[in-house]
Amino acid sequence: MLTKPTSLTTLALQRFKKNKTGVFSFWYIVLCGFIAMFCYLIAPDNSNSANLMHLEIHSKKPGFSTQMLTIPNDKKEQSFFNSLMFGKSSSNTEIPISSYQLTDKTLEVTLYSEGQRTKQIKTYPLSNFEGDISKYISTKKFILGTDKYGRDLLSRMLIGTRISFSIGFIAVFISLIIGISIGAIAGYYGGKIDDFIMWMINITWSIPTLLLVIAITLALGKGFWQVFIAVGLTMWVEVARVVRGQILSTKQQQYVEAAKVLGFSDFRIIFKHILPNIMAPVIVISAANFAAAILIESGLSFLGIGAQPPTPSWGAMIKDHYSYIIIGKAYLAIIPGLAIMSLVLAFMLIGNALRDALDVRS
Repeated sequence: MLTKPTSLTTLALQRFKKNKTGVFSFWYIVLCGFIAMFCYLIAPDNSNSANLMHLEIHSKKPGFSTQMLTIPNDKKEQSFFNSLMFGKSSSNTEIPISSYQLTDKTLEVTLYSEGQRTKQIKTYPLSNFEGDISKYISTKKFILGTDKYGRDLLSRMLIGTRISFSIGFIAVFISLIIGISIGAIAGYYGGKIDDFIMWMINITWSIPTLLLVIAITLALGKGFWQVFIAVGLTMWVEVARVVRGQILSTKQQQYVEAAKVLGFSDFRIIFKHILPNIMAPVIVISAANFAAAILIESGLSFLGIGAQPPTPSWGAMIKDHYSYIIIGKAYLAIIPGLAIMSLVLAFMLIGNALRDALDVRS
């Protein structure tokens, strides 16, 4: 005789698996997380921030390919972890060429040029290269084309995934620490403490989020980590309100009264007895905050006060190329825009799926 599972976690997992959009969103987020972690191993341009510029081939369409001459530089020893996190610090120099010709002691190349009548020719001594010269000349294909600086757009998109995931995780982590702590204190103790915290929450809530983030960012300074902290400091309000409401309706339960009778401290009652039973709505709102953090960071980068160049941010890519829409190269802005939309949509869908799966009434 088969017995039905009685564990709430098992039941919630079964309900979540039945939601196809939620499962698809989950695996899409896992894929993006994998890309974010190993972006420098996957990206064709694995230099720091994928910042190898080739101005001769700027703003090329997806699928563009050209011959590339690689001039070796002095290699510096770099650990695997360092290259995984920050890319290669001493990448070789790459030069787009149209053709090349070998002589006894030199390599003569014709630089890539489009629409120019005069050809530029450069000569390099063969002593700069070791072994067969053909291994330094290859055909390089840019799957998503190049940006206005001639950088590989695919590589910058892949590394930009790390920026979006980082802002999501760090901002949500900060908002959870602050929001859960403040909301728990307000809901559990009530009285004047609750009134003061609610007054502070309402004041913060009344300020437009983007305006508050801009103010905090300008106070902390422009930069990568400053944006993360600024976004996290503006997202705790929703978490605090949800936690406060849940604790107000839970602290009268019998198991809480029993814990008080046993002499447990308030800290233990809040964090070991009450919070584990009210985490379902917090998990749902965290997914929504993750999506909101990505949008806010993209907006800040678009305004020029987010992640600073050459850090590849999807919002900054749209800012750099939105004017190209009217000259027939809209893909330069559409591709990062679609990346933002798809990742935000995935987090919103998984949030809805978690809400349905964790609903005890279903």
